[in-house]
Amino acid sequence: MQNTYPKIAQLKSIEQFRARLADLGIDLPADDRVLSASEGSPLAAPVRLGDFEVGNRWCIHPMEGWDANPDGSPTRFTLRRWRHFGLSGAKLIWGGEAAAVVPEGRANPNQTLATLENRAGLAALLQELQSAHREEFGSLDGLCVGLQLTHSGRFCRPRDKRLEPRLAYHHPLLDEKFHIDPHDVSLILTDLEIERLIDAFVAAARLAQEVGFDFVDVKACHGYLLHEFLSAHTRPGKFGGDLTGRSRLLTTVIERVRNECPLLGVGVRLSVFDTVPYRTSPEVGQPLDYAAHVPYQFGFGVSPSDPMELDLTEPIELIRRLHALGVIAVNVSCGSPYYCPHIQRPAIFPPSDGYQPPEDPLVGVARQIAAARDCKAAVPEMSLIGTGYTYLQEYLPHVAQAAVRAGWIDSVGLGRMVLSYPQLPADTLQGRAWSRKQVCRTFSDCTTAPRNGLVSGCYPLDPYYKALPEADQLRGFKQDV
Repeated sequence: MQNTYPKIAQLKSIEQFRARLADLGIDLPADDRVLSASEGSPLAAPVRLGDFEVGNRWCIHPMEGWDANPDGSPTRFTLRRWRHFGLSGAKLIWGGEAAAVVPEGRANPNQTLATLENRAGLAALLQELQSAHREEFGSLDGLCVGLQLTHSGRFCRPRDKRLEPRLAYHHPLLDEKFHIDPHDVSLILTDLEIERLIDAFVAAARLAQEVGFDFVDVKACHGYLLHEFLSAHTRPGKFGGDLTGRSRLLTTVIERVRNECPLLGVGVRLSVFDTVPYRTSPEVGQPLDYAAHVPYQFGFGVSPSDPMELDLTEPIELIRRLHALGVIAVNVSCGSPYYCPHIQRPAIFPPSDGYQPPEDPLVGVARQIAAARDCKAAVPEMSLIGTGYTYLQEYLPHVAQAAVRAGWIDSVGLGRMVLSYPQLPADTLQGRAWSRKQVCRTFSDCTTAPRNGLVSGCYPLDPYYKALPEADQLRGFKQDV
């Protein structure tokens, strides 16, 4: 069954876009016109993140490209992507790459590693980005570059496409969805293993500082390990139970990095709400049956009485605690691309392991933007970066500009959009005409490709990827779905 939601490309004016928002009952700000930096665009204003003065309000989200070498070092694909980050005009590069702190914690066999053996590779990525930025914009003034540190937890695939999960706890619905034995206690990380993992995060942060990164992002989003711990209500011991216990892994890493790497900023990309896992299906998405699990003890940022509803009480409290720990900013995300992609990454065309969207993707965009707004209102002292804007397509800068002006968010991040249209921030700030042919249409090929073991890129719109032999393989995978 195909969805029938109007495509953004069919909305030919800002008035038509606003009319569609009104039809859906969505409260989303959108400016009439996108301003350049010389015209006083809110997106051109600097923003302070800790000790860093960031030159504008555009941010590039971290990527996970399936395109490093087996030893974690960059290939030409990885280096090209980082060069595009430098050319983008965004002054905040949030993590750049999702770099695993231990080889067994990779989400795929070709994920970048933040280990001592890959020191030269990390330095090459940073140099590629900085060189491109300096060549395009004349200097590195206002540029702030981080490295995202991660462990994939439930979604570890360090050798091939086969899951080799390490768990915070057994989640009955995720175990069911991903065919994990709910009785296999060997999959659950012990407290001793967690302590060793904390050491690995700190070692990775120390490496990032030595290489020259401005900050590290301690990743706690999208169903990966540190995010899963935030929902570990049923886990006994000091790393589970109440919010203090469930966030102890995250806060301990932050405290140690702050103490042992004093020249390095620390950020957190955080899924501030989740939902019930959805079934993989060619039909309209349906959540797994959760009735037997209410009150729901397996979520973060959801209501225990109805896990389909948001409850930001704990996420807001955690953001307050992160600010007290000296975290320079929180990059606000939600859910997981593995089990609720329509929530986390709104799209009109689903990935191969997804389902048809059960709502107009604009609803998902508005949900994320509203959650970030509510977090900002509750903790105004914390700098927040917004997520979920790509589906807005032509109207992305209209909404981004309005949201920053209104104080809903401090900076706006780009993920999928930067794969197809890396120069979007520079074009908007310099008042250049938009390149409509490069606008991401959320075909989800950048997700479907890595789900099938291919490098991640924009195969429909980037000629570089369109010409690869992998493009033919990708078409074959999509036809088989």
